[in-house]
Amino acid sequence: MTDTHTTSSKRPATAADYVNLMKPRIMMLVVFTAVAGLAAASGMTGVTMHPAMAAIAVLAVALGSGAAGAINMWYDADIDAVMSRTATRPIPSGAVPKEEALAMGLIMSGVSVMLMWLASNWLAAGLLAFSIFYYGVIYTMWLKRATPQNIVIGGGAGAFPPVIGWAAVTGNTPLDAWILFAIIFFWTPPHFWALSLLAHKEYAKVSVPMLPVTHGAKATRLQILIYTLVLIPVSLSPLATGLGGWIYAVTAGVGGLVFLVCALAILSSKAGDDGAPGADMKLARNTFLFSILYLFALFGAVLVEHAAGLHFPVIGG
Repeated sequence: MTDTHTTSSKRPATAADYVNLMKPRIMMLVVFTAVAGLAAASGMTGVTMHPAMAAIAVLAVALGSGAAGAINMWYDADIDAVMSRTATRPIPSGAVPKEEALAMGLIMSGVSVMLMWLASNWLAAGLLAFSIFYYGVIYTMWLKRATPQNIVIGGGAGAFPPVIGWAAVTGNTPLDAWILFAIIFFWTPPHFWALSLLAHKEYAKVSVPMLPVTHGAKATRLQILIYTLVLIPVSLSPLATGLGGWIYAVTAGVGGLVFLVCALAILSSKAGDDGAPGADMKLARNTFLFSILYLFALFGAVLVEHAAGLHFPVIGG
């Protein structure tokens, strides 16, 4: 795949182009889960960060996420130019040169890690550096174009923010931090595969081995259900450790039930098949959108419980 498409038409870059280069929607989720991890660490241990240092740590996470997004767009500029849903991104549209995007990503990476180290500790900074490397190199440059398990393995990159937030407060990463990691890790496959059912022809066009391309839509629909069945008990595990209270219990229980209903509906549909009914494709889209709301709700419950003093453990509470 060449990148000739990326320079076929030039247009002036705007501030919005540089913001889009950082994948702001992903950044919002990254920052939100990091803040939830930070709040949970304080709530569970009684250790607090100075508000200014906490704000700098959160800024570092945001910059790190933006850096990883810019590196991803730099490397994927060739396939982004071919896929219709990504052709208007800053690089393929000709607004931002590839070299500029790479420089931006590398500089932001360095700044974000340095800020995290200054605001908190070496562990949080190291985890942030590794998460940027994981997404920018391990996932983007290797897994994405090499294996249909790209999303499963690569999902680890997006699962680090709450662990980073926890480490920023306490300087360590106990079991509860890794439970938050596991929730995002097992959430990523059903979330992204619902989207890939919608975009499988685009991925096939650029030879990216997403699961619907390599194994078909039926196998993908089954995998969405399997990972949802794994995700639900993982999402309830904070109740066993005391990390999640009654607000979290209700949120995880209701949200998990709705997610399961969506996964079962997708399994019995023809979403992703050639000529699939519009209602089935709408189901895949709605499942993708609900999965985002579900994760925000889970981590929102964690944040509310621990930041607002509303944490009443289900076990031993």
